[in-house]
Amino acid sequence: MNTIEKTSLATLDVGVSDATEGGADAGRRRFVGAVGAAAIVSSSSLMRPAWAQSAKLKVGVLLPRSGVQAFVGQSCQFGADVAPAVLKSLFGVDIELMNADTETNVDTARSRAERLISEGAQVLVGAFDSGASLAIAQVAEQKGVPFVINIAAAPQITEQGYKFTFRNFPTSVDLVVNGLGLARDLFLATGTAPRTAVFMHVNDTFGQANKAAIASILPKLDYLPFKLLDTIAYDPAAKDLTVEVARAKATKADFLLLVCRLNDAIILRREMVKQRWNPMGIIGPGNPGMYEAQFYAALGKLSDHCISNVPWYDPKSVVTKAIDAQMRKQFPKEKLMYHALNVGFTFESIQIVADAFKRSRSNDPKVLAEAIRQTNIASRMMLGGPIKFNAKGQVEGIASACIQNFNQRPMVVLPAASAEAKPVFPVPGYVRA
Repeated sequence: MNTIEKTSLATLDVGVSDATEGGADAGRRRFVGAVGAAAIVSSSSLMRPAWAQSAKLKVGVLLPRSGVQAFVGQSCQFGADVAPAVLKSLFGVDIELMNADTETNVDTARSRAERLISEGAQVLVGAFDSGASLAIAQVAEQKGVPFVINIAAAPQITEQGYKFTFRNFPTSVDLVVNGLGLARDLFLATGTAPRTAVFMHVNDTFGQANKAAIASILPKLDYLPFKLLDTIAYDPAAKDLTVEVARAKATKADFLLLVCRLNDAIILRREMVKQRWNPMGIIGPGNPGMYEAQFYAALGKLSDHCISNVPWYDPKSVVTKAIDAQMRKQFPKEKLMYHALNVGFTFESIQIVADAFKRSRSNDPKVLAEAIRQTNIASRMMLGGPIKFNAKGQVEGIASACIQNFNQRPMVVLPAASAEAKPVFPVPGYVRA
């Protein structure tokens, strides 16, 4: 006879005795109370070993695996795909991925988030794009489900007073401050002093946020020797940037300050070569595109010397080494260095929810959200301090590095303590206007 059966029979005896000796009402009250207590004791004793042996956290992963941002979304997906094995090996946590393609479309991102939640996702991560992440954050708040952003920089995402949205990525303001600071270090390290720049940027949510950050921050930085001659916006889905590049070239600026995505960066670089525009160099103050695998594959040697001042990974980290080994196992044709930022922040977003799951021993969304607020993860892949969130759900203290392309691969050139090579600026082929 099991525990539940024994408890139930004992309770029946108590109830009958009370009904006979002290009245039916008292007996019923004792009976109901005892059965309730037995149910609580029995269910809790059964649930404890069940959690330890088989409980998994269902993680909804939203990424643009098709559409204009498909290559970057697929790059991020590697970070999600290796997460279950690495998290199980290093931290002993079981997770189940529920993948969804946002198709580089804000409305699709919103509907896919709703579907994942309805199908049982207990947390959401994603979505690379700021516009899509804003839409998903609204769904997460409405449904009361935690959402951890892997990559998306628009400041307003964590300025809405949301309770279930967390971002393990710098805001565009942080990216620009770090990126312009590294530009100063680049000029000092190479003994150059460019006087002018032309600023080109994508006109999506991310690009507009960077434009606003640069407009606000650059005039206050008296240690930078250059001024902007023109600001040129363009559609990240554009198939032709002939007019925009011609306009930029006509400014005769010393260098190009560029906030781009991947596809448009390829088109723009080809158009620069076509129009024989050879400025001192191209500097990205905190954006994707020019360190992606497809950038090198599409452009070959034309990809060399482009500079991206971006958050980067720590090659000495135990987590980095585990992810690298797992990628070699699951995706032997891929190399981590070509996907480092996308893989790193996507993995960390899942690591954050797995850590909260392990600490809280619960997959209840509200309990998980509270556990995420208490996050303090020192063992991580990306450069920076421990992963902690402020009251707004924004991580702080993520560092950037100056990455320059050499021989069709990204290499750290600054800070000097982490450098794999010395920076080159102006670039070979520079023609002074």
